Amino acid sequence: MKPRSGILAGGNWIVDKLKLVDTYPQQDALANIHSESIGNGGSPFNILVDLANLGAEFPLAGVGLIGADADGAWISSLCDRKHIDSTRLRTHPTAHTSYTDVMTVQSTARRTFFHQRGANAYLDEGDFEFAACPAKIFHLGYLLLLDRLDMPDAAYGTVAAKVLQRAKDAGFQTSIDLVSEDGNRFKNVVMPALPYVDYCFLNEFEIERTTGVMVRHHNGIDLLGLEKAARLLIKAGVQQWVIVHFPEGACAVGSDGPMRVQGGLAIPQSKIVGTVGAGDAFAAGALYALHEGGSIESALHYGACVATACLGDTSASDGIRDVEKCLALENDFGVLPFFAKSETRR
Repeated sequence: MKPRSGILAGGNWIVDKLKLVDTYPQQDALANIHSESIGNGGSPFNILVDLANLGAEFPLAGVGLIGADADGAWISSLCDRKHIDSTRLRTHPTAHTSYTDVMTVQSTARRTFFHQRGANAYLDEGDFEFAACPAKIFHLGYLLLLDRLDMPDAAYGTVAAKVLQRAKDAGFQTSIDLVSEDGNRFKNVVMPALPYVDYCFLNEFEIERTTGVMVRHHNGIDLLGLEKAARLLIKAGVQQWVIVHFPEGACAVGSDGPMRVQGGLAIPQSKIVGTVGAGDAFAAGALYALHEGGSIESALHYGACVATACLGDTSASDGIRDVEKCLALENDFGVLPFFAKSETRR
């Protein structure tokens, strides 16, 4: 049998409408827009474009819903330019393409999102067909932002869990990512999916909300808390790795062995243009390494370097170049000293 190859990514397909502003105003006050542009948004869209920019030589394909409008046409056109197979992207007959107004403050690179769910709200189990796809990894994101997939399912807990189980049965390794919703649905939506997940990507906020374990305190990240929280997700069913990323770095916990820790790169604040898509860039770098048979240590390393490259642009993906240029950023900036002594990457 021919070995499986490629990444199929499904979930939120979003057009980011990016605005660089001088300040984030109080309600009823005014802020000035210095520049504006459009870019890719959403977990599968960002990750696939990132992988294309990295120069991935394996097949890239997407699955999801877009609208019959200018934004949907723009998504299809960008996929064509990036050689991403969009044949599984369906056009919804009435809903418009999902979009997000992203407001980035010029002086701090902090961003605020105003999201319109659009066609993504209608993505359902029947939109996923795995039998004819020879990809190696299926990535689904974002849980908590996919209305129908987040719904309860009597047999699996959620519809997303059922979709992931079908992907496993079809021979895929599976990967998920979450959105940082300010709510209390994390356990109900995330936990049912975990027995069907090989790679679970979260940030520190998301793992706190999912497990109830505090991992960030006033003096920074608590590594012991992170390990405790990640092992709870392994116990809940994650089959290979829980991977947590945060501004200071990243860590990974598996079913056995020690927690692996990777420091973030020490990029100066003056070189950070925007932080949109940095979490997806981290996931793209990690999935690139894992797809190519790399160790979890190399996956964390690739993730940290690609996330740093992302910070050089206001968009989610335009700062990312080929993989060797991204990896070279470690030589340019070095690794944050907080993690240098505990780093286990080989």
